[in-house]
Amino acid sequence: MKIVCIGRNYLEHAKELGNEVPATPLIFIKPDSAVLRNNDDFYHPAFSNEIHYEVELIIKINKVGKNIQAKFANKYYDEIALGIDFTARDIQSECKAKGLPWERAKAFDHSAVTSKFLSKKDYDLNQLNFSLTKNGEKVQDGNTSLMIFNVDQIIENISQFLTLKKGDLIFTGTPEGVGKIEIGDQLEGFIEDKKMFSFNIK
Repeated sequence: MKIVCIGRNYLEHAKELGNEVPATPLIFIKPDSAVLRNNDDFYHPAFSNEIHYEVELIIKINKVGKNIQAKFANKYYDEIALGIDFTARDIQSECKAKGLPWERAKAFDHSAVTSKFLSKKDYDLNQLNFSLTKNGEKVQDGNTSLMIFNVDQIIENISQFLTLKKGDLIFTGTPEGVGKIEIGDQLEGFIEDKKMFSFNIK
């Protein structure tokens, strides 16, 4: 199982970080050791002083696919979830300044939080609300209609370069409002009004 992530897929998020808006999906990878499930606590790593939360809709691939056309992409996933792409922003900024890859900032252990999965048939993925609260205060509020590249376009693009396999996860990008976590914080994520995860920062 691999985790494929899309960066800068919401215009306002790209703006808030001062990043260029991509003309094609920005793809990066997390290993399976990045997964954090079952509302387990997240232990703040010592190597960073600026870990940011980024809430994202997740798509789970249900069969092998390569060079998938967008019009057929919906046949390759049945389930959705909510997750967090934890980012060591200080390390990412350092890597970007030196023109280096981002793996140390994005792919570290437990940097990919995943909730339970839901059937996609119960939701309109083109108009889906999702949000994140920190200590009970809403900090991110997104809708998939604001994606630069929608789910099917993302799958089409990724599958040109990477064979997608059953069980692969796609993190589809985060809206604006990302911010720093502190030890003692509680993060809760929602799809529409349904709570998807709740866990603590230790």
